[in-house]
Amino acid sequence: MKAAESFGINGRFLTQSMTGVQRYALNVTRAISQAVSVQGSTIPLLAPPGAQDPGLDGTPLKLVGRSGGHAWEQAVLPRAWPGRLLNLCNTAPAFKADQVVCIHDANVFLEPESYSASFRAFYKTLQPLLARRAARIATVSTFSAGQIAQHLSLKASDILVLPNGHEHVRAWDPNQATRAPSALRRNPDGSERPFVLALGSRARHKNLGLLLGLAGEFATLGVDLIIAGGQAGIFAAEDLQRSENVQHLGFVSDHDLAYLLERALCLAFPSLTEGFGLPALEAMARGCPVISTDRASLPEICGTAALLAPPDQPHLWLAHVRTLLASADLRQELIGRGRLQAARFSWADTAQGYLDVMQAPQRRDVGRPRTASAPPSIAVVIATLGRPDVVAQTLRRILDRQTYKPAAVMISCIKPEDAGDAANWPDVAVVTGRPGLAAQRNAALAALPEGIDVVAFFDDDFVPDAEWLDVAARTFRDEADIVGFTGDVLADGIKGPGLTFEEVDRLLAESGPVVPAPLIEPFSPYGCNMAFRRSAIGALRFDERLVLYGWLEDRDFGAALRAKGGRLVKCMAARGVHMGVKGGRIAGDRLGYSQVVNPLYMLRKGTMTYAQVADHLFRNFTSNLARSAVPEPFIDRRGRLRGNLRGAADALLGRLEPERALQIRRKAVR
Repeated sequence: MKAAESFGINGRFLTQSMTGVQRYALNVTRAISQAVSVQGSTIPLLAPPGAQDPGLDGTPLKLVGRSGGHAWEQAVLPRAWPGRLLNLCNTAPAFKADQVVCIHDANVFLEPESYSASFRAFYKTLQPLLARRAARIATVSTFSAGQIAQHLSLKASDILVLPNGHEHVRAWDPNQATRAPSALRRNPDGSERPFVLALGSRARHKNLGLLLGLAGEFATLGVDLIIAGGQAGIFAAEDLQRSENVQHLGFVSDHDLAYLLERALCLAFPSLTEGFGLPALEAMARGCPVISTDRASLPEICGTAALLAPPDQPHLWLAHVRTLLASADLRQELIGRGRLQAARFSWADTAQGYLDVMQAPQRRDVGRPRTASAPPSIAVVIATLGRPDVVAQTLRRILDRQTYKPAAVMISCIKPEDAGDAANWPDVAVVTGRPGLAAQRNAALAALPEGIDVVAFFDDDFVPDAEWLDVAARTFRDEADIVGFTGDVLADGIKGPGLTFEEVDRLLAESGPVVPAPLIEPFSPYGCNMAFRRSAIGALRFDERLVLYGWLEDRDFGAALRAKGGRLVKCMAARGVHMGVKGGRIAGDRLGYSQVVNPLYMLRKGTMTYAQVADHLFRNFTSNLARSAVPEPFIDRRGRLRGNLRGAADALLGRLEPERALQIRRKAVR
């Protein structure tokens, strides 16, 4: 086997206790070893004396120097290896330039009380030096990239995101568990008591106090709480209360962890902040449902495969536990979703990312304070039809509450009366034209004033949080390659009878202050609240053949925009409530027809994939069929089912003409 030695790997992690950071380094190194072994090459794994040899053919261990610890990393390693260096565990030689450094999170800045004073001082001194000197900084999530950029004066788009993987859990064997089996309690009938599993150290930001505070409620439900994982010395001490149904197992082996994950009611992960949240990924990969914090990187990692809850609202965590306890179907659904979600994160992919970047780190001007660029000018556009009172109340809330004032506000409608009282407001422009959501949005695009940088589209019944435009403006300003932006819907009345403005105001008031949140990507735009960079739109317009079913119209527009280049993201910090007003809704037959024909038409255009179309058709048809016998009072299920069948018939005849939906005669809803 020939030695490639185009770079070396900092192996100091082989002398450290195994936490998530060291697990990342070991698994990335193992995957790099496998990749270069296939090519007949090797990359040296440089470590201090006493390091345990992982026995990797492609990354053979090379012991250098006589000392260890930080002194070895800062003084011995750069002299012993003057070439390019890969560092995977937050630290690296401070004054070496030709190196790539993975900084996993900004927790030492975000949650300093979780760490000892000496640890804080060292990291806050070293990491800014690394940001200024290193050829490239990497991290494990988009959320972490944003936080690191903020605290180390980097551009988030310059930070390489290479996440954790899941493959290592396949080697865990619950049959080799030693401690876990005796830790589980049994009911009087001999059955195992259900238990909630929590992992991680007792650092304050892990927020285990939330779960311990629920121990009494868990006991009432007949549920135990098992906490596995030791306390690393770097963390500040914290007293944790004990209850009869709470067990602290301390350190457990991977085999014991597999045993616990496969038997737990769920993994509860209530952290206040996480750079990645590897335990959640490991749980999903091992078939354990997850209840996770809705903060930091976790929405990005868990997607729709976990139940999310704020880390400061214990009653919502208790509600999730009760729901899982009562619904075996939901538990199985989460297990299936979790395995699919975990499969998206691969050590092999991350290793290849490092192999690529180590060939050409492409050094950037990092570490310098960024000059504040001018914030973008934003136009707010609302398309509406036949709901003048709704659009006026929605727009009044936007104008009165947004902390970032829009440069233009436009209502796009068929006739001025559709704008209601807002038609006479001096700060609102009314654009009239042909009906149809696509046509109305296009009319607004054509009428945008000069100097507009970003256009935000809101539904006439979507009320954004006061910070929505501010979050969007900062995102477009700081991330030049973002072309499409969607916020988070706190509540969606479209799934029920609809929400009142009073309920919307209450929900927004209770949502709490805006906190830093990840950018989830790629994310197809969702039309009730989305924004686009005007320069990226150019001559592109919404497809006016997609006359109904606006969500697919948004997907079509987003796919066409992404094909031109740029990122489509979702930001959890830009929040709002979609009322789901039922007045002015389209007939069920027409909507059902569009549910079938629109995705097939988009498949032919190339803006939806076969898998997306199949999933879309299956979900809509089965939902309409199953609920048509006893439909919801606010949804015309029977009309939708008729439309589905008619659309399928036209598709079989080769008629993929979305505009035919308007030719369907309206039928009375029963």
